[in-house]
Amino acid sequence: MLKKAIFLACAISSAASSSDARVVRFIVEQTRPLAPGTQFGATGEYERLDGTAYFEVDPKDPLNAIIVNIDKAPRNARGMVEFSAPFSILKPRDIAKGNRKIFFGITNRGNKQAISYFNFGTGGQGGNNPLTAADLGDGFLMRLGYTVVETAWEGDLVPGNNRLVPKFPVATNADGGPIVATIRIEYSDRTIPDKGTFTLPLEGADNFAAYPAADTSTNRAALTVRDGVNGKKMPVPADRWAFGTCATGKDSLKANDTNICLFDGFKADRLYELTYRAKNPIVMGLAYAVTRDVASFLRYETKDAAGNPNPLTGITRAYSFGGSQAGEYQREFVYLGFNEDESHRKAFDGVWVHKSGTHRLFTNVEFADPNTFSLQDDRHDFLGTSLPPFTYAVTTDPVSKVHDGLSTRPKSDPFIFQTDTESEFWQMKASLNVVDGRGRAVATPDNVRLYFLSSNQHGGNNPPRRFPGDKGMCENATNPLYHGPTLRALLMAMDSWADKGVKPPDSNYPTLQGGTLASLDEARKLFPKIPGVTYPPQMDDLELLDFGPAFKGEGGRPAPQPKIGPRYNVYVPKPNDDGLDVGGVRPIEIRVPIGTHAGWNVRAKESRGPNLCALDGSFIPFMATKEQRTAGGDPRKSLEERYGTHDGYVKAVRDAARQLVTEHFLIEEDAARFIKQAESSGILSSSSSR
Repeated sequence: MLKKAIFLACAISSAASSSDARVVRFIVEQTRPLAPGTQFGATGEYERLDGTAYFEVDPKDPLNAIIVNIDKAPRNARGMVEFSAPFSILKPRDIAKGNRKIFFGITNRGNKQAISYFNFGTGGQGGNNPLTAADLGDGFLMRLGYTVVETAWEGDLVPGNNRLVPKFPVATNADGGPIVATIRIEYSDRTIPDKGTFTLPLEGADNFAAYPAADTSTNRAALTVRDGVNGKKMPVPADRWAFGTCATGKDSLKANDTNICLFDGFKADRLYELTYRAKNPIVMGLAYAVTRDVASFLRYETKDAAGNPNPLTGITRAYSFGGSQAGEYQREFVYLGFNEDESHRKAFDGVWVHKSGTHRLFTNVEFADPNTFSLQDDRHDFLGTSLPPFTYAVTTDPVSKVHDGLSTRPKSDPFIFQTDTESEFWQMKASLNVVDGRGRAVATPDNVRLYFLSSNQHGGNNPPRRFPGDKGMCENATNPLYHGPTLRALLMAMDSWADKGVKPPDSNYPTLQGGTLASLDEARKLFPKIPGVTYPPQMDDLELLDFGPAFKGEGGRPAPQPKIGPRYNVYVPKPNDDGLDVGGVRPIEIRVPIGTHAGWNVRAKESRGPNLCALDGSFIPFMATKEQRTAGGDPRKSLEERYGTHDGYVKAVRDAARQLVTEHFLIEEDAARFIKQAESSGILSSSSSR
């Protein structure tokens, strides 16, 4: 037994030192049928593989050296940094019947996304644990023959709800002592319950591990409270809060270094800011090595360093997709050069960034907090925001003078799609993808396409259970249009581009020169005066943020409080007289509207209104008849004025569906789905001639 163990260790050592593959063990721990008995077209049956990938990377390799604190991570006897990540693979049972292509879903906070976005998946408990045919929606990706791969990458997650959670090392000082730095956290109604609470995890939410306090004296930390983003920060006295939990207030305090207790209670309509000395930073930038090396291993290797076979054979293409947080991750993945593996091969042929605007995640920083992102209504000057470079092309930012771009490595950079909704223009500075901070047009590189899901809101991962969505803390009903139909058509275009060299549709994204972007003041004047609807008084403006000399665009150690510099010009999509965006793809619900769809909403008065309402959009229905809308003072045409009868509405949907198919923004089966839904709808049904 000892000889066998020694032989195995030597084999791993030899293979790791002689091969550039950095997945040293790829262990499939469980194989089971997926949707037993279901035949996915010509591809046939599928199976699900779950397991763990074990990695080691050379911290001296220039492709890895960019990872912040990799030089301070523990090393094995070979001088390598070790880590691991669980994976989940949905593959054809007979791989030869598939299309031999990987669809790599970048998880969002450990949650799987691919099935929801592309298969009309309903999410829920089956979203992270797909086993049944119902969990796979309409089976679109399976019918096309894709192998769906998803892995863990976010190192501060707490296990639960079948989230994929990696194991990354903690960086230390050379003497083995803890690294300590001052960090800043904001608490808002993102994590404070509606009824308030006395205690919170230091990170804000239970799903994420907090960086422990190196010093639990409140005299050497600071907590402030204010009414809103622009309100004055009022210090909370050091004797009115503590590090620890306190379910019922001060008398129940149990001191610890990972929670905060406010004796007078956290209130949901306030913003709180904590600055404290934290310790034990995770080497979070290893996330990008996970994605790169799993994709590379599955594409190019036949076995791992220990001799375990690659469960996939004959892979010809690999595409990655990530939405929201995972979209920000994708922008940074490309920018930091991780699409090139250690053997200088492309990890992905195509990378798809969905609904991230110009935000980047900044996972590659000391004490990274990938869960945080900047909005107008909270965390406005935190990382998880837009910093130059904003564009894929190399340009000179007129505000910072930074000369750079996200896609600068033509030999290894992939084809890139970026799709955004209207919300990203209001909250995530999406206009900077095409217009610089002083209003000048910016070119898009040949390997990039930008597409705009007009008048959609940021959400839209799953088909809505009901439409419109609940108001929640917003003033208007929300606008949860499903992004899937447009994304499915674009996946066909991405595949044809990467696999056959067939160019996809030209970018279809709002621009100033095209007359489809506007300043906030211009857009306000154009938006119809709908009774009872508040047009947002502000958007998420951007200032140049200076996080100090130890922080650069690639990462580093950011100062807790940035210096605020000059403001950028940012723009929003131009609305028409229905309040609908005039530019972009204009999905079928926008071409044949039954109301005003918008990517913005405002908070209700009691919830810090009229600030923007996070990433929610609005839906304001049209009146049925001219008489109704005239009586209500609504300037928008009624349904009857637009379509006449139910048959007229169905015809409009049929015509729009055909046009979208012609433009390659809708596939035939989804066109038929929209037409069938229109036929069975109750829209103007009393006016039907049938």
